[in-house]
Order: sequence, then structure tokens, then C-alpha cells
Amino acid sequence: MSTSGKPGAPVEAPTSEAPPPPVYIDARSVFATRFLHGEGLEIGGLHQPLAIPAHAKVHYVDRMRTEDLRREYVELAEWDLVEVDVVDDGERLETIPPESQDFIVANHFLEHCQNPIGTIETHLGKLKPGGVLFYAVPDKRYTFDFRRPVTPIEHMIADYEQGPERSRSEHYEEWVRLVLDRPADGEEGQGEEWVAAQQRHLEETDYSIHFHVWTQAEFLDLILACRERCDGAFDVEATAGQAIEYIVVLRKRGCQPAPAPPSAPSGTEGPPPVAAAPSPPPAGELERWKSRARRAWSAIRGDVRRWRARP
Repeated sequence: MSTSGKPGAPVEAPTSEAPPPPVYIDARSVFATRFLHGEGLEIGGLHQPLAIPAHAKVHYVDRMRTEDLRREYVELAEWDLVEVDVVDDGERLETIPPESQDFIVANHFLEHCQNPIGTIETHLGKLKPGGVLFYAVPDKRYTFDFRRPVTPIEHMIADYEQGPERSRSEHYEEWVRLVLDRPADGEEGQGEEWVAAQQRHLEETDYSIHFHVWTQAEFLDLILACRERCDGAFDVEATAGQAIEYIVVLRKRGCQPAPAPPSAPSGTEGPPPVAAAPSPPPAGELERWKSRARRAWSAIRGDVRRWRARP
């Protein structure tokens, strides 16, 4: 990416504060296989959609059609993008009927939401009872957000109660100061005028930034705060940190679906064969087995007595 100081131009993201921790399990795959059933949505899949298990069906949601996304994200021109099925605002999902989905997947999406508590509340309303929310968010310590302070839970509650407009400009300014690289020393516009120009351009064009940032613990605080505000409307089914991201699986209160059948081994179709129960022995065979066992046990006891009687 360019390091131009022109307002809105892409810039080099600085390296993260520390390398991400090693990956011990593929939590995305494990959680998807275990918790996703029926039909649901994935918001903002772009070129990295979640691998959906065979026993589930997904429809892709984004704010514009696939061909328009290609023009919007020129850096993804060489990548395969998922075909968008539903054009909608992923924070509002106004075209999706209430309680109509078995699951909603939104990976690396909540950090782009100006009102994450309101977004989670909306997503819960679109789930059937027993439905699942599958979220992954970046841990700011391992991304270009590493210089930014963690967003306090009080800030997000205020955005929910008073509206996100109250802090929108503040987020853009923080992004410009702590994420964008300033022009090199000696280049024009390195000071506060440059900051103001960048902020104004990003805000006017509604540029999608990470409005809120978390580490694992603070994101879990957000989830628990949402649960409290929703009167325990969901349970936390699973959580895991994986590389640069933190994953949570939430289940809406209500009847849960039946467990998925076991996955077939590679190169086969259908579930693995189940071993048949052993057939009962033919009539009279059981008594013959018992008789043989009694004779064998009697012979062993005789051998033991003879061994003990040796001089």
C-alpha cells in the first residue's frame, strides 16, 4: 500500500506490538462443525468465508453486490469473493424476518460496528430460539490497532444508549493519530492540519474503520455486559483465542437442535458405518461355554495346589 499523505489514500499499517500466539487447534472449524446447523447467514464473508459444515446451509450478506465489492476493495481484485445473496446493512438486517435464522456468522465485523451492543441485540432478534451467533474479532495487540487504547465498556454502553454519533468523530481522530502513518519528516502537512484533513475525509466518505478495539478479556466483558442487558437471553457456548483473533459462540435461549451426524472420513460419503451388535450364541452353546470355563478353572486350581505342595 502507498504511504501517501493524501486524505483517504491507503497507508502502510505498522507492525503489531507482538507476534500472535501459536495456533493449537483450528477453533473456527471445530466450533463451526459443532454448533452450526440448519440455515443461516454470514455477514461480510468477502474472500475469507467461514468453512460451513455439510449439515448447514449459509446465505451471504453484504452491503453491496459482489461486483460492487470488487470495485470497493481493489486490494482484493485477485481473490475469489463469495457471491452475495442478500444486500443489507449487517448491523440492522432490516430485510431479515425476526426469529428466522438458525445461525448468524459475523467474523471481523463487530469491530467495524459503531454500536456493537445494538448490533448483537439485533442479531439475537433474527435468531430462532436455540439459534447460534458465531463471532470472531481481532485482538488489537496483534494488529495495526496495537497503539490504540482498549475501548472501555462504559463507552460502548453510552454509544448504545445515546447513539453512536456522540463518539464517531472521536474514533476517526484516534484512527488517524494511532493507525495511519504520517508523512515522513520534511513532507508537507505532517501536523494537526494533516490530522484534521484525514479525519474529515474519512468521516465524510463513511470509511469503514475499526471503531472499537479489544483484547480477549475486554471483548468477553462486552459479551457478558450484553447478556446482562438482554436479561440472560443467551448463553456463552464456547470461546477460544486463535492467532490474532478471539472467537465466541453464543446460543439464544430456547430449544436446541439435534446434534449433527459425525463427519464422514475423507473420500467417503455419508456417516461412517456403525458396527453391528454381536449375535446371541445358538441354543445350547452358552451352556457348553460355561462347562468349558468350569473345567478350565478346576484345572488351574489343581495346578496351583500341586505347585504349593512342592518340597
